[in-house]
Amino acid sequence: METLSLLNITATILALMVAIIGHEIMHGYVAYRYGDNTARSQGRLSINPIVHVDLVGTIVVPAVLFFSGAPFMFGWAKPVPIFIPTVIRNGGYKAAIHVSLAGIAYNFTLALGAALLLNIFQGEINDYFSYFFLYFLTQTLIYNVVLGIFNLYPIPPLDGSHALTYLAIILGWDSVVRFYESIERYGMVILILFIATPLSNYFFMPIRYVIGWLY
Repeated sequence: METLSLLNITATILALMVAIIGHEIMHGYVAYRYGDNTARSQGRLSINPIVHVDLVGTIVVPAVLFFSGAPFMFGWAKPVPIFIPTVIRNGGYKAAIHVSLAGIAYNFTLALGAALLLNIFQGEINDYFSYFFLYFLTQTLIYNVVLGIFNLYPIPPLDGSHALTYLAIILGWDSVVRFYESIERYGMVILILFIATPLSNYFFMPIRYVIGWLY
């Protein structure tokens, strides 16, 4: 039992790190493709997890959720630095949307890949390695769906709010742009209200549905 617990913890941490660090790297990589060298020059396109660790988001929050028996863990890496004016100058506001959604696309791609592999290998647990592999795939599916959908919500400072703001600029929806500018400072408060109140039942419903559909 102790061996299985250790394997579970290791696989969970690894899956979460791959999800949140890869999410940030993809933001920086797509920005780099549009001419913004900020993330690369600061060494933030590296897969070395140390350069991406955020004390609260990568260590404290996941640990608290894990030891408190939460149904799933959540966390974030240190945001990759991006100079959006350079991206816009080289690719326009569509490029800025691509940068905003790059991490989400990465998470959904990993979730789909994990679901495919689970459907192929599920049930073939013959040793500790196969157990670890399947458990890792399961956690990879869960955390990438959680991060992908969570960041898709159009609430500052989540990626969805940035993408929607840039889309509004393209379409000339000035009232939407002004609205997001006015609530940006209250974004974390709004987010906490959705997460820490009964509204969370609706907030996380799409996540539960997608995980169930894939798994």
